[in-house]
Amino acid sequence: MNSDCNNCAHGENFLKQDYWDTLYKTNHIGWDLGCVSPPIQTFIDNLANKQQAILIPGCGNSYEAEYLLIQGFTNVTVIDFAPRLITHLQHKFNGNPNINIILGDFFEHVGKYDVILEQTFFCALSPKLRQKYVWKMHQLLSDGGILAGLLFDRKFEINPPFGGSKKEYRLLFKNEFEFITFETATNSVMPRAGAELAICFKKK
Repeated sequence: MNSDCNNCAHGENFLKQDYWDTLYKTNHIGWDLGCVSPPIQTFIDNLANKQQAILIPGCGNSYEAEYLLIQGFTNVTVIDFAPRLITHLQHKFNGNPNINIILGDFFEHVGKYDVILEQTFFCALSPKLRQKYVWKMHQLLSDGGILAGLLFDRKFEINPPFGGSKKEYRLLFKNEFEFITFETATNSVMPRAGAELAICFKKK
């Protein structure tokens, strides 16, 4: 495991389903913005095809999915492995036929998607899973599919979240993806301003 994990507040508990379920139970979700992240909203606003298949892994409270549905998208899938959260989402979306809500492990998920949105999922994973993340994203995307969203361009003293740098990410993704957009986000929320990279990576 990456040496950053020596500073994990809960050892390796963050790898376990119960850890995340408890955070939602106790409402200790400091990463939750309460709305769709502005850079991701901008990306969604520029998507023309409302029928394309879109996946949001580690979806949390799914503000991005909510925004997609409001904008008329009809093929949205969200996945998380916190049971309490999934129950909440099932009530929140109340049987909407345009969204598929899955309780499960992202790395065991099977499907094909045109777009995958990354929002605070990558940073919640142990760094030792990052290469596996890249391979799984590549596997789940259709030919020419897009991985888009945000990556932290900073380090954290207590993990998770796990940060990183543009240089590290470039080495990690370069063999599987073409970099369409890979730059500091210009419209991040204030607490994250200057510390987020907006990404749009196309499957090779």
